[in-house]
Amino acid sequence: MAQIEATSASKVVILDFGSQYTQVIARRIRECQVYSEILKFDTPAADLAKRGALGIILSGGPASVYAKDAPQVDPGLFKLGLPILGICYGMQLMGYHLGGRVEHSARREYGAGQLFLKAENQSRKLDGRHCPLFRGLPEVLDVWSSHGDKITKLPRGFQTVAHTGNSPFAAIEDSRRKFYGLQVHPEVAHTPRGKEIIANFVYQICGGKMDWTMGSFIDQACAEIRDQVGSDQVVLGLSGGVDSSVAAALITKPSATSSPAFL
Repeated sequence: MAQIEATSASKVVILDFGSQYTQVIARRIRECQVYSEILKFDTPAADLAKRGALGIILSGGPASVYAKDAPQVDPGLFKLGLPILGICYGMQLMGYHLGGRVEHSARREYGAGQLFLKAENQSRKLDGRHCPLFRGLPEVLDVWSSHGDKITKLPRGFQTVAHTGNSPFAAIEDSRRKFYGLQVHPEVAHTPRGKEIIANFVYQICGGKMDWTMGSFIDQACAEIRDQVGSDQVVLGLSGGVDSSVAAALITKPSATSSPAFL
């Protein structure tokens, strides 16, 4: 069965680099009533351009950007003119491809911590409260981190907007190109106000609108299945897993004018 995409004008694409939290990112975006779509990390930029997305999120992942088999992006995505948010590995990868430097940290940052939007040493003149990612949020945030590498030199055009005790570049932005990076994980429950960070990216930076719901997606999915099947019948191998169970539920859902096409 062909993949079913939402026809909503608001869509954010997530490129998956193997993070255990990728599905959580997608859920957080959909909680904003904006459709999210997860694609393989090396999806060509030309394919991304055709999908009508308002923005792109680069997920975290277990690799190091310098590793021989590290997953990489098509560099062309940075020329699409779309807002991009890199999270953890996604941030490091963006920095690496755009001319910054990523290095292994002497101390791994894992677990609960704090993100500071203002520098403790005011001579650094760091004040990230202007950054649209953090609109409406306090200058100190409880966050969750899980990384061994970090950016140690910013790419040209970027500035730092927040730091942690271990990383001076824990949040970065290039406001002209609308590129943003977070070393912390806003998508997890252990970052209590992370939903607001993601919502700010979706609404304030990407310009997304609340025009998607799960109910509307179910109706659309059923309509597309009926169009594909027509008067034929469908044989479904039901394993009991999530994918086949959802497919069975959609196939057997009758419309107002027809019965399900199911064997």
